[in-house]
Amino acid sequence: MFRSGRLLSLQSTERQASGTLPSATTPAPVQGKAPYEAPSAAPGATVTDPALVKRAVKAAALGNAMEWFDFGVYSYLAVTLGKVFFPSGNPTAQLLSTFGAFAAAFLVRPLGGMVFGPLGDRVGRQKVLALTMIMMAAGTFAIGLIPSYATIGVAAPLLLLVARLVQGFSTGGEYAGATTFIAEYAPDRRRGFFGSWLEFGTLAGYIAGAGLVTLMTALLSSDDLLSWGWRLPFLIAGPMGVIGLYLRTKLEETPAFAAELEKAARQERERPKVPLRDMVTGQWRALLLCTGLVLVFNVTDYMLLSYMPSYLTGELKYDETHGLLVVLGVMALMMAVQPFAGALSDRVGRRPVIAAGCAGFLLLSVPALLLIRQGGLLAIALGMGALGLLLVCFTAAMPSALPALFPTRVRYGSLSIGFNVSVSLFGGTTPLVVTALIGATGNVMMPAYYMMGAAVVGGAAVWFMAESAGRPLPGSAPAVESHAEARALPVA
Repeated sequence: MFRSGRLLSLQSTERQASGTLPSATTPAPVQGKAPYEAPSAAPGATVTDPALVKRAVKAAALGNAMEWFDFGVYSYLAVTLGKVFFPSGNPTAQLLSTFGAFAAAFLVRPLGGMVFGPLGDRVGRQKVLALTMIMMAAGTFAIGLIPSYATIGVAAPLLLLVARLVQGFSTGGEYAGATTFIAEYAPDRRRGFFGSWLEFGTLAGYIAGAGLVTLMTALLSSDDLLSWGWRLPFLIAGPMGVIGLYLRTKLEETPAFAAELEKAARQERERPKVPLRDMVTGQWRALLLCTGLVLVFNVTDYMLLSYMPSYLTGELKYDETHGLLVVLGVMALMMAVQPFAGALSDRVGRRPVIAAGCAGFLLLSVPALLLIRQGGLLAIALGMGALGLLLVCFTAAMPSALPALFPTRVRYGSLSIGFNVSVSLFGGTTPLVVTALIGATGNVMMPAYYMMGAAVVGGAAVWFMAESAGRPLPGSAPAVESHAEARALPVA
């Protein structure tokens, strides 16, 4: 029998004979503690261990936080990095070169998804997530060690590009793996709540990165920031990566994947490798739904959190510092609401929560942008806050809705492909496309229209997707919570 740490297989002879349920797992006794007793549930169900679930959530969320810590640091240090790595008499050329290196990471994300996703379905979620954590931390840490252009010449921007490509490649396996990991550990009735903490980590990482750069800018002189200060936020990734790697290596494999391995062991065969082609053609309907959901999720996300600061300063001539502080305030508001919205998706369903977000962006994008264009601090805060609360509908429900589109045997691989292709084509290009549309049409309301178009696509995907709240993941046994978990405190 396959060993899965503190999880012990429960088998139901009748169920297995009929083929209606695979074997599943219940927590084994822990030394010094009484074993968990399964609540009234169907034989063969997985009874989740609350301690393991919380550890899984923290380990997965930390990787996401680290990714967005780098995102915040890189975005806020863009001007400084341009001077360090791309010396030129043209500040605009410096900035474009810096963001060009940043955008390069998006180009390799689908490649990373095509490598790490199938590998995660083959050797296990935990092993691949540990590998992506190492690569992500190494890429970010390396940026802090690269000599400047003044020291080694053209090798400096080339090394920066290589580090960004390593980061992007590892990120291709990070988000899909993290959502899969949490979804397969969480009980069916609370998957939305636990999944919402993944995006809580995203917001926390971005705020930490941007806040650190803002603090450094206030405390250091321009010369100190340019000569050595900019390196510090990137070097922090080293210790963060070690902590994240420790947390991830201490986790057991997910019960769903462990059951897959156990089933293969009972049949005395290796777990078959699913060809990459089958992950696409065999899951084409789910991939289309995934692409549509990720499109509305990431277009609105990148519009609000990445493009809006530039829109406030470039189009509205608003004070840059105040604009950035407003965005950070909106993200703090989203963090406060995030777990409650995740729990709401467990009660009313993923479809109503995501549909509410799509309807909100369709109806309120124009009014919110008009409010922002009033230019006053209160008006901008209200408009941005409204868009932020609508975005929570996606950040809270998507981490549990997306893994439920795919069966266990291809979940990591298919989700990695669908998610990263959609992010690269639509999410990461949002600031560039909107800027080009404003330039071509002269219409400063283009951000609202673009979000409305994304909401239509997302709404169509919601219409065709099946409700997954409170139900087992496809290809997995039901996962129920122990009595101890039902009384557990929130993850924090």
